[in-house]
Amino acid sequence: MKWPYLEVTFRHGRPLAAYLYLSRSPGDRSRRTIPAGVGMIIDYTEAGKPIGIEITAPGKVTIADINAVLASVNAPALTAEDIAPLRAA
Repeated sequence: MKWPYLEVTFRHGRPLAAYLYLSRSPGDRSRRTIPAGVGMIIDYTEAGKPIGIEITAPGKVTIADINAVLASVNAPALTAEDIAPLRAA
């Protein structure tokens, strides 16, 4: 996968959790996780490559929070349009 994409899990019409998939190669698996601010966890491969961000508190996370975490792992920033599903409910 070349481009990041966002997957959101809803319950009763509200976002419960989300996962931002980052660029990864086939076979990349999470082997280590590190908390990254309020309501986010970064998943890393065994080699230390960031492959995703778990968003455990979608109602508390802002685009600025997400972009700060993305900057910390040298990933491209998102736009408000990219995270629109988190704000849909």
